[in-house]
Amino acid sequence: MNDEPVRVAYRIEDLSHHSGATVRTIRAYQDRGLLPRPERRGRANVYADAHLARLRQIADLLDRGYTLASIKELLEAWDAGRGLGGILGLVAEVDGPWTDEEAVRMSRAELDERFGGSPDDAAVAEAVELGVLERVPGEGEVYLVPSPQELAVAVELYAAGVPLSAISGHLRELRSKVEHIASRFLEFTTEHVFARYLGEHPPSDAEAAEAASLVRRLRPLAQQTVDAELARAMRLFATRHLRERLGAGPTQDATDETRSVQLPVATMRAVETLVGSGQVAAFVVASVEREVQARTLDHLTSNYNDHNAVGETP
Repeated sequence: MNDEPVRVAYRIEDLSHHSGATVRTIRAYQDRGLLPRPERRGRANVYADAHLARLRQIADLLDRGYTLASIKELLEAWDAGRGLGGILGLVAEVDGPWTDEEAVRMSRAELDERFGGSPDDAAVAEAVELGVLERVPGEGEVYLVPSPQELAVAVELYAAGVPLSAISGHLRELRSKVEHIASRFLEFTTEHVFARYLGEHPPSDAEAAEAASLVRRLRPLAQQTVDAELARAMRLFATRHLRERLGAGPTQDATDETRSVQLPVATMRAVETLVGSGQVAAFVVASVEREVQARTLDHLTSNYNDHNAVGETP
């Protein structure tokens, strides 16, 4: 009895069908050294499961953003026994969750109840389009809520009288701005932190592990920065906005606003020589205030003298 495992053999067309890569792509990978040459059997080229696994590896790495040149080096490292553990660990860290929230399931009846009890198919469809809700395949009217916190905000706004269409419109506007902030933060950290790991050659396992550690450390910084700046902006604008709506006039901040004034370099240097660089701003402010007070006094004196001159008899 023969216990040897049966080896699956593929023609190139079969390999293309099972892998999703075109015949032309498979041949191009062979020419570039990404895919081993097939076994020759008579007049036919025969591929094995190892070729199929390699094609799937290549497709996965392409999806992760690697170039073909980088993939070739990675696969050569794999074949040489160095492994891809560090790099794939870094990829897993980047692909990991960026929030502590856990998704929850919710039925359509529960959703309707939270939003006043009246079914609104258009609002549900828009929530699905925005990703606030995700349909659960094969479970009818059951939805996955990726961010229960975001849904809770929508519930509170609706209860306060904000229409669902307005909430969706606001989310679309907010999302575009937040995505811009996220993109800028990634560009900033890439330029100043991760550039050394993103050279022409793939990072070593040690470098990839170090980069993964940095991702874990920097992950919460974007949200912390946005939270702090949002709190500052709300504190700055909320009182002004409310006072203006109530007709209470300008806030104290509005009357104490500062303005930038350009001074000649020679003047600034002279002031620095006179009072020191740390006292320039205070000196300029004091000088301006003294000049304003002097002119006010001159104006009052002038008005008083003019008034007395009119009353004199020749």
